[in-house]
Amino acid sequence: MKCKYEMRQFFVGDIPVFKLLYFSLEQNICSELDIGNCDRLVICVTELDTSELVELLQKSAVKHLTTCRQLEAKQFGSVVTIVTTDYKALYAYKLGDYQRCLQLSTQNVRTLLYAVRMSTVVISEVLIQLLDDDIISLTALMLVVNPKCREYGWYVTPAQLTLSLYLMTQCQLKLRHSVTSLAQTLNYIKHAQRRLPCYTTFDQLTLHLASRKIMTH
Repeated sequence: MKCKYEMRQFFVGDIPVFKLLYFSLEQNICSELDIGNCDRLVICVTELDTSELVELLQKSAVKHLTTCRQLEAKQFGSVVTIVTTDYKALYAYKLGDYQRCLQLSTQNVRTLLYAVRMSTVVISEVLIQLLDDDIISLTALMLVVNPKCREYGWYVTPAQLTLSLYLMTQCQLKLRHSVTSLAQTLNYIKHAQRRLPCYTTFDQLTLHLASRKIMTH
């Protein structure tokens, strides 16, 4: 594979890309490096493992989103209950580190379960790569059935509690937790279903999906 990467001005998102390309250059993968002016950089690469680039970008995104959560909690924590590790839990789930994801998600559920107000999680094109096939399919179905979801992003913005409960359920199933442990999670889900407004369709559908997974198991 041959690619040409040209930048006239650096942006935050370009830094991890350049970092990966720079390491590739050190391994003699590059065939041409042209730095004519300070404001222009042209790199021609003969081979590049794009999976490494995707992983690096995802890791960078999670880091910045976590920092954003921390700022939110600092500024609005007095009026809204905000957990700061929801994106970390999501990333751990993506990596297959189910024990770490379960630990973070369980802590978040206990914090959010009786919260009066809580924050939401925006499922963008970037973040959807961290989700599993079931949630992606659920999101796609909502976009197909209700076209308004494409215009208004809040239709597919689950509460932090909803996402944490879903991740908690999935991790317990994958780690083969006891029926007693799953029954406790099911009680949490039922409590969340009663507390979250009925018009939060995505929340209700996600919680129903998690509940069905436990009951089927």
